[in-house]
Amino acid sequence: MNNRRGGYKEMSQITKRALEASLKKLLTKKPLDKITITDITEDCGINRMTFYYHFKDIYDLVEWVCVEDATRILGENKTYDTWQEGFLRIFEAVSENKTFMMNAYHSISRDQVEKYLYSLTYDLMIKVIEDKAKNMQVRDEDKKFIADFYKYGFVGLVLEWIDKGMKEDPKQIIERLNALIQGSFAHALNNAKLNRS
Repeated sequence: MNNRRGGYKEMSQITKRALEASLKKLLTKKPLDKITITDITEDCGINRMTFYYHFKDIYDLVEWVCVEDATRILGENKTYDTWQEGFLRIFEAVSENKTFMMNAYHSISRDQVEKYLYSLTYDLMIKVIEDKAKNMQVRDEDKKFIADFYKYGFVGLVLEWIDKGMKEDPKQIIERLNALIQGSFAHALNNAKLNRS
């Protein structure tokens, strides 16, 4: 029984990946709001019912693609020492999927791109904060607040970069950011610790 469930899950992933590949391929030819579910299913040879079994609409597929990319991108780069690497990976992932991202960003699913970036960046930031606060007594809500603060700043930078056509080298953005916020995670956590006592 378990084997059958595992095999089904694997088939489900293969189907979703096929739909993702077709969506990304079609986005090189036309904008997201001009792509239909029929376009996607015909491109990958899957019937419409199968599409609806996995996703409620195209934007649901876009969101799934974003979440899958997010999981793949960050990998293990979620510690204080490697936040720059994690953030660089976010830039690289957006860059690798430039056509997909630009289309999604400039269409009615812009909020999904933002939600994706917020989720991705928060995941990175909370791990950074948790790592830095290892030997400190800081409340969870304070850690979350600090992670949220950095998340909004980081995502703002990425959105502006997308808005300007992704021309600036992400490494330069990260170098400038690093110079600006060096030591600020520890400072913010120390302040939170002091405010607690």
